[in-house]
Amino acid sequence: MLDILKEGLRNQLGAAIDMLENAIRRCPGEHWETNQFWYHAFHCLFFLDYYLAEDPPSFTPPLPFDESEFEDRMPDRIYTQEELLDYLDKSRRHCYAQISGLTNEGLTARWINSSGSMNYSRHEILLYNLRHTQHHAAQLNLLLRQTINDAPEWVFRAGEHF
Repeated sequence: MLDILKEGLRNQLGAAIDMLENAIRRCPGEHWETNQFWYHAFHCLFFLDYYLAEDPPSFTPPLPFDESEFEDRMPDRIYTQEELLDYLDKSRRHCYAQISGLTNEGLTARWINSSGSMNYSRHEILLYNLRHTQHHAAQLNLLLRQTINDAPEWVFRAGEHF
């Protein structure tokens, strides 16, 4: 049973990450700042990483990213497409390692944020993360359709990265 759960998580969370990557890559440089495309991508990546944290209260994003998402403010600068794709790659590898290493006990371990308002099993936070990532990948695809009348295709399962 554990193996089928891990396979499904890997395939579907991986597909959501692939869709996010495809949207980021599809955005032309001249539209990176249009409708704050870059910010929506950053927000999604920040929380993708955060929801994978082993100890949520001590989470800090890697440099050059800041904790603006926890402070309900915009980052101090616009992050580049390359920076966000690097962040995505790191988060994808972290996600793969976490799912691959899951045990029955690990699935039921608690993921609790600082305030205690989010208290999930590891299994549920992975599903929550999938939903959040897919939600924002869809927003980015909508922005691409509205801006350049083009968007990446649907990804059914994780690709070669996962």
